[in-house]
Amino acid sequence: MFNVLGEVNWVAVPVAFIVFVVVGGVWFAFLFSGSYNVSLGREASAKPVTSPLFFAGPPLTSLVITLTSAFLMAVLKIDSLADALVFGLVTGVGYLMANTVNIAINPNFPRPLQYALISGGYNLVGSLLVSAVLVTI
Repeated sequence: MFNVLGEVNWVAVPVAFIVFVVVGGVWFAFLFSGSYNVSLGREASAKPVTSPLFFAGPPLTSLVITLTSAFLMAVLKIDSLADALVFGLVTGVGYLMANTVNIAINPNFPRPLQYALISGGYNLVGSLLVSAVLVTI
């Protein structure tokens, strides 16, 4: 199974990764910043507490997701946009959104469904975009 590393579109991987990270920044800082804060029990206008983990964590996890998608798409020989979108939908809903909901139903989240919709929605959109970029570049 690991013999497909040569079939990974290594040119598209950094592009897909950058798209994923940029969409995350726009998603959480602009599109849903107030709703996201409320889902966490904060004031809508609250500013995030920044730390090295705050800046490094999301890009690192986005890189892992992008690399995993690229690898699985190579294993599955996904090379058309239609198949890539199906892959992005299946992994986005079946793994990323489902896991986000599982995390959100923890009693520490004051609005778990709102959090799951916002974060899970980002993961679904990100999965679709990453999958599309990986086959179109």
